[in-house]
Amino acid sequence: MEKINHYISLVNQAIEELQYNKEPKQLYEPIKYTLSLGGKRIRPALLLLSNDLFGGKVVKAINAALAIEVFHNFTLVHDDIMDDAPLRRGKTTVFKKWNTNTAILSGDVMFVNAIQLLAKDNNQFLPETLSIFNKAAVEVCEGQQYDMDFETMENVSIDDYLKMIELKTAVLLAASLKIGAVMAEAKIDDANHIYEFGKNLGIAFQLMDDILDLYGDPEKFGKQVGGDVIANKKTYLLLKAKELATGNTRKELEFCLTSTALNPENKVERIKTIFNTLGVKKAAIEEMNLFYNTALSHLDSIDAPADKIKVFEDFAKQLMHREN
Repeated sequence: MEKINHYISLVNQAIEELQYNKEPKQLYEPIKYTLSLGGKRIRPALLLLSNDLFGGKVVKAINAALAIEVFHNFTLVHDDIMDDAPLRRGKTTVFKKWNTNTAILSGDVMFVNAIQLLAKDNNQFLPETLSIFNKAAVEVCEGQQYDMDFETMENVSIDDYLKMIELKTAVLLAASLKIGAVMAEAKIDDANHIYEFGKNLGIAFQLMDDILDLYGDPEKFGKQVGGDVIANKKTYLLLKAKELATGNTRKELEFCLTSTALNPENKVERIKTIFNTLGVKKAAIEEMNLFYNTALSHLDSIDAPADKIKVFEDFAKQLMHREN
């Protein structure tokens, strides 16, 4: 992780150098505020790591990495409005700190800035990188729409859910890796393999997130245990339970999902008991491992130095075992 941490530091430094001290302040201060809230910076760091994997030069890829991070934060600004979320990374969200109209407009500028950054000093690779970026940007919006649709849909299948998390979570990670590869003039097959590595790892990561929400150590996971259960969120675990439950078990599950008499703690415990009875956790782990192993198989197919490939293997391993 030493190398990826180095790239995270480079990204953080470059973000601090972005010029948002402009007029009108009401438009630009929310952008500066959003980018100052931190975050893992994994996507831009992986773009730089992918660029290095194929022999590229970081100095030529840093603006593309910034483009990914600014775009990602733009999506968060707008997501917070849609979710009516009061906090982001422990701080007041933009639309709560300013207002909804300001958050929408500042987010729009961030999206434009992302494209400007991608185009900066990137004439040679711009058509291809812009194509990858635009495809991912549209897919992220599609994933967000599916996620919102699922809140009111009764019949959401596991395949529907996997497609949603692929679009909402995984494709931007995958696109980041592919852009880094393209800017290093990687072979087409290798660029496609690093994309598939990122996409499958992103899906596996979200499935792990679903599992840890209920079964993780709250001190290590950093979230309320059972938050998805309390919110009746359609995660892989719940959808698998709905698929498997019959008879009294199904009645108990439906009661837990619809009752207003249950307190949150009791609801979590009862649904957890149902999940355990149905073997839902085991099924989720098997699904997660399928995507994780698929990611590694694509990594193994890349023609690159073994020591550089190992950096990606170590990153994937740490990402998927972060509770430990």
